[in-house]
Amino acid sequence: MSRIAGGRNLRLRRRVARRPGSQPKVVALGGGMGLSASLAALRRITGDLTAVVTVADDGGSSGRLRDELGVLPPGDLRKALAALCGDDDWGQTWSRVIQHRFTSKGELHDHAVGNLLIVALWEQLGDHVQALDLVGTLLGAHGRVLPMSAVPLELRADVRGHAPERPDQVVTVAGQATVALTPGEVQRVHLVPADPPAVPAAVEAVREADWVVLGPGSWFSSVIPHLLVPELHETLVETKARKVLSLNLAPQPGETDGFSPQRHLEVLRRHAPKLALDVVLADKDAVPGAAERDGLREAAKELAGSVELAPVARTDGTPRHDPELLAAAYDRIFRMHGRIGPWR
Repeated sequence: MSRIAGGRNLRLRRRVARRPGSQPKVVALGGGMGLSASLAALRRITGDLTAVVTVADDGGSSGRLRDELGVLPPGDLRKALAALCGDDDWGQTWSRVIQHRFTSKGELHDHAVGNLLIVALWEQLGDHVQALDLVGTLLGAHGRVLPMSAVPLELRADVRGHAPERPDQVVTVAGQATVALTPGEVQRVHLVPADPPAVPAAVEAVREADWVVLGPGSWFSSVIPHLLVPELHETLVETKARKVLSLNLAPQPGETDGFSPQRHLEVLRRHAPKLALDVVLADKDAVPGAAERDGLREAAKELAGSVELAPVARTDGTPRHDPELLAAAYDRIFRMHGRIGPWR
């Protein structure tokens, strides 16, 4: 037996043995590196995990494949699958493989292997969900990855002060890559088409979950878009699952420059006024002052939620989540705010 195959079998045995009968059914929503951070933490505490991923990316390898083949952008789906790979040889080998980007002077330059694999399976199978499940099986992923919609989406944003010489003018900019780096202040985001169909499996996962985790991630381009898909939004409002919102460690240049933690919640509420939360999770060092913490608690109350402050950042000074610390925070929240006794 190869070292990798042996490592895979060991990982599977450990996974089966972990907390039998007591694992919550968790759905994590988002996109990009924020969702990856959340998944890397959540896979450590539950074996019943589903990622629901935005499909509005229009930059890089994903944008090129989307433009050329008319497919969903695969990049954020690939990142989610990589985050769900285990820490053994099998998982880490496949994580590196699907994240590998070609370097050349030709058309393959900067394409990610995983993007090509996912698109190839879409073309072979003609089914987004079946293909992603097959990739997950190949990787030995600790969970399932689903797109939030079955059609490619365009993200548009209403931006105030996009032109510095006209600070009060509101203009509309288009494209996720553009929105993420836009100058000015984003007021609101929209999807085109405005009423995209949700993937049924994603809706069902949210409906049947014990916990739904939203964020962290790019607020306007990865977190809020889930609230703009009508059926998914309705299900998030109506589900009996408890909901935790995980805040970013720092404002994102371009998208949320100057935003306080409280402002993030106010923007979320503006886009989804009927959505209620149970817990807002923030890094304690990202909300340092008493006034800022009071403001965050008041904003959370408007969403019917409480605030949990915990150390979840890496200790190297970079604004990145530590997977072990974030996992500990999620586990504590699930135990303190969840039902008493075994999960399903």
